Amino acid sequence: MTVIETPMPAREQAVGRSLAVVLGLLTIFGPISMDLYLPVLPALTAELQSTTSVAQLTVTACLLGLAIGQVIAGPLSDRFGRRTPLLIGVSAYALTSALCAVSPSIETLIIARFVQGLAGAVGIVIAQAAGRDVYSGGKLLRYYGRLTVLGGLAAIIGPVVGGQLATVTDWRGVFLFLAAVGIAILVASLVIFHETLPANKRVTGGFSHTLNDFRRLLADRVFVGAVLITGFTYSAIFAYLSGATYILQGMYGLSPQGYSLAFGLNSLGFMVFGFIAGRLSERWSERGTLTAGLIMTAAGALGLLATALLHLPLIAIVLSLFTMVSGVAVTSPPATSLALKDYPDIAGTASSLLGLARFAFGGIAAPLVGIGGANDAVPFGIVASVCAAAAALSLGPVNGRREDRYGAPD
Repeated sequence: MTVIETPMPAREQAVGRSLAVVLGLLTIFGPISMDLYLPVLPALTAELQSTTSVAQLTVTACLLGLAIGQVIAGPLSDRFGRRTPLLIGVSAYALTSALCAVSPSIETLIIARFVQGLAGAVGIVIAQAAGRDVYSGGKLLRYYGRLTVLGGLAAIIGPVVGGQLATVTDWRGVFLFLAAVGIAILVASLVIFHETLPANKRVTGGFSHTLNDFRRLLADRVFVGAVLITGFTYSAIFAYLSGATYILQGMYGLSPQGYSLAFGLNSLGFMVFGFIAGRLSERWSERGTLTAGLIMTAAGALGLLATALLHLPLIAIVLSLFTMVSGVAVTSPPATSLALKDYPDIAGTASSLLGLARFAFGGIAAPLVGIGGANDAVPFGIVASVCAAAAALSLGPVNGRREDRYGAPD
């Protein structure tokens, strides 16, 4: 299916560069919350006298918070507008990041990370929903491609900055840095972000209306397929985020700085291929681009499994990670567009389900990679391969024909 550029709506004409920049910044909540402290995760594990699997629950807690928070924030933003929930969420994110920094035990940190995820979820869902408010057609695809690029850029900056911070501070200082990032984004949102959802376009009604919106979305097989693909592919990503720091530093002997550079290389692939996918989806085919991304993801995941089973050298795991991560980036713009483009009236609610799958699936996958301990990469390869296979199977509903509200296929 070739995307046809539609006439630019009135709302789209009001988008300025500053607003586009703020919308992009809002997407860094997830990557920066996860990636910045990954280089110091082993040190955190030792200081709090924890085990690898329990320490990885700090990753899981944040992911689950990001998932649940989006389900709450998305419908609220459809009802009350984008700006007020955004400002509340960013403020809470800065505060809870500071609370993470003063956590006295691993149990307290896990709870604080969950709340941090809840707060950070608001920025993620509103970045997607506000983009749907002001863009359409090919511009919407390019916008989602830019979000993927910025997510990759944040993933590059996060571990590199985290690795450098590790030379001058401990893991508590890293969380204080996250609090400062939250404050900076709050100031930018206060000054620049103006309401993108007019009052006359907001959803009315209570909880029952929200449930009806969810039922409407879940009855659409294309939407469900796109959500499942997003969830399963990002499960592979979050398994990587959770397990790569132990594998690359513990098994292959990389320093925190070396790990941050290897991580940055993979994130660069995510950024570059995400940009290419946005353009390719617009000019070629959303579904074709999605298929290509799934093939890359599966190839990389199988390479990881082979590397773990055969004990291949560092270059093999780096290349496999690069291929898998880049493949996920290719799937992201077309999957997001397929999920959201037909729901401008409930973009926040639709975005929340997309985010729920992305982070909840990832939260389940993340701790599984540590089952074999810090020196066993086989569970990582198995989790990544299973996730890639499940995503490929979910392509079936996406390739079906979408039915409109009256039951007629499009």
